[in-house]
Amino acid sequence: GTGDLEYVGGSGAIVQVATEKRQDPVEISGTTVQGEPLDVTDLRGKAVVLNVWWSGCGPCRTEMPMLVDAEDQLGEDQPDRVAFVGINIRDLAPENAAAFERDRGVDYPSLYDPGSESLLALGDYAPPSMPATLVLDPDGRVAALINGPVPSKGTLVTLVEDVLAESA
Repeated sequence: GTGDLEYVGGSGAIVQVATEKRQDPVEISGTTVQGEPLDVTDLRGKAVVLNVWWSGCGPCRTEMPMLVDAEDQLGEDQPDRVAFVGINIRDLAPENAAAFERDRGVDYPSLYDPGSESLLALGDYAPPSMPATLVLDPDGRVAALINGPVPSKGTLVTLVEDVLAESA
């Protein structure tokens, strides 16, 4: 499936985690592809969409415009209640990742983590492949995981809205 790109594509499975079964809050921090510090714990109180990607991943390239559109929609519908964060785990230089984001109009931050250390903080929900998208509840716990490309903008928006509705 991926030729010589050396990654395993996701299955497309969507896992929603019941509130009572959610694990401890996720603690991920590091430096963005632009060289700025970012701590996901600073986003507590918001639903956080974490997208694991790499600029050489075909499905990552395909889904990125959809993620940008979902961020725009949720930003309009739920201002100050949703944040998007990328986690780049494969690019050899942050400049490559930054160029990818610029080319696709991504205006949310992405952690630069070529060693994938941040994925360990996701516990049982650490994605085995990319792309993968997780939705954290306002307490910072994994509420949903899309293992593979996001199937549609509507699917992602609905997952986020469901998480927000829990705390309404």
